[in-house]
Formats: sequence, structure tokens, C-alpha cells
Amino acid sequence: MNTVVAGITYRALLGRRRIILLLLLPLGLIGLAVLLRVFGGDDQPTAVGLMQSFAIGTMLPLLGLIAGTGVIAPEIDDGTIIHLMSKPISRPVIALTKFVVAVTLLAVFAAVPTYVAAWLLVGNEDRIAAGFAAGSLAAGIAYAAVFLLLGVVTRHAVTIGIVYALVWESLVGNLLAGARTYSIQRWGQSVADQISTSAFFEADVSLSFAIPALVVVTAGAVFWAGRRLRVFSLTGDE
Repeated sequence: MNTVVAGITYRALLGRRRIILLLLLPLGLIGLAVLLRVFGGDDQPTAVGLMQSFAIGTMLPLLGLIAGTGVIAPEIDDGTIIHLMSKPISRPVIALTKFVVAVTLLAVFAAVPTYVAAWLLVGNEDRIAAGFAAGSLAAGIAYAAVFLLLGVVTRHAVTIGIVYALVWESLVGNLLAGARTYSIQRWGQSVADQISTSAFFEADVSLSFAIPALVVVTAGAVFWAGRRLRVFSLTGDE
């Protein structure tokens, strides 16, 4: 990891309009939790439903897309990545640093708000808050890697990411049981289920599959992104 690259990436990402999107989604989640608490929806079924459908099912993949593509795709689009890669910095190190930045953003803007929202609803009951926060972080790490890779290999990363996150994971995953096995958000829910003891929550994918899948996808995507940066032309062509 390169601290100079990390600092540049943080300043560039947090200084753009993406910071508004990064804030709106978690604030929306916490706002929903507050409303449910006020109007008597502070029970385990409601909390689990909100965490599954909104926190991990909707907010997390969108934040992963914003953070994962945002750490590198804009630099490729405007050509500033050329200046960075002309420095004596290993390109795999650049990819790894961008990945770490994306993960830290998801920890702050996804995992922490998920914990807060669940805690507002049910406190520490059956470790629901801790479980979904951990699941959000685990899935967020994989999302950061996958969307970072998309940002490197294609200029249509946002479009492809939306199709994957909202069509494949949310729509197809809800309709076809077999598709859930290959869903990052379902892998994250498996981690959450392992920690939480709530009777109202049961993951669709076994932890014995989810953990290796998360590791392989994350490591493979970061490695591939680094390899693609190695052959990225300083003329700006992919």
C-alpha cells in the first residue's frame, strides 16, 4: 500500500459529488430505523427485514459501486491515471491501495451505519446489529474488489455494476434460488447469520461456501486489477 496514492484518492473521492451519495444512503437507512422505532416497528422481524432488504440488499451494493469504481474509474476517464502510473510505483500496489481506500469507505459508510440502524431497532438482541455489520463489511470487501476491477477493465463500469447489483443479485437472486449461491450480498448474509442468533434470520448460502467464495473473488479481482494496470498504456488506451 502506498500512503501518497491513498491520500490522493481520499481527497479526490471525498471532494466530489460521490461524497453526497455516500452520505445519503446510510442516512436514509438510519432515518428509516428511527421512523420504525417511533412508530412501533422496533422488533426483530422488522430489523432483520430492513437489514436484509435495504442495508445489505440495496445500500451496500450501491455504496460498493460508488466507492469501488470511484477510486479509479474517474482517473482513467480524465487521464490523470497516466500521471500516477508514470511515477515509480508498482501498478499492483496502486490497485491494492485503491482497494484499501474503497474498503475503508465502505466500513465507514456501510458497516457502521448498518450497526447503528440495527441497534436503534433492537439494541444488542441476539447480536443482530453485530452480525449484519460484520456481514456488511465482509460483502463490502468483495464488492470493493469487484467494482475496482470493473473500473479498470471497462469505461462502462457503473452501468455493468448496476446491472449486476440490482438485476442479478436483487431481482434474479430473489426469483431463482440457484442464483443466490453466486451473490455477494448472500455471502455477506451468511457471515451475519453466523454471528447473529436471531430465530427470524436464516442465510440462504452456507458459511462453508460463502467464506471461500468471498476470499477467492476478492483476491482474484484485486490481482486481476493489478495485472490490467500493468498493461495499461501510458497513451491512455486500455
